[in-house]
Amino acid sequence: MNRINTTSKYVLASLMMLAGTMHFANPAFFLKIMPPYLPLHKELVLLSGAFEIVLGILLLIPRFSRLAAWGIMALLIAVFPANIYLYQHQEIVPASSTIHLLRLLLQGVLVLWAFWHTRPEEKKP
Repeated sequence: MNRINTTSKYVLASLMMLAGTMHFANPAFFLKIMPPYLPLHKELVLLSGAFEIVLGILLLIPRFSRLAAWGIMALLIAVFPANIYLYQHQEIVPASSTIHLLRLLLQGVLVLWAFWHTRPEEKKP
């Protein structure tokens, strides 16, 4: 189980850091999906990207891993309105409605994945 847990943690951390990096490499995409009722769009895009990178790194540091997993869950929940907005305005990113729905469901899967890493790790005998 330890190998699976470690692999899972590295994959999730990598996904978070990649997603965070994309906020800086291609902020235009994330700006398009920001709900109009939120203020400071560019700042929020960059801030959420920075948090994704930092939380991804912290997930790999045993001392901070569980806290980072809780942070990832909170961040994924915080950015969910942007995903809902995109689902409601699918013309922003042309794709099938199935793809947009799967993107929403993926958010839930990512929250559950992060939740798995909030549990204390099993110690070897």
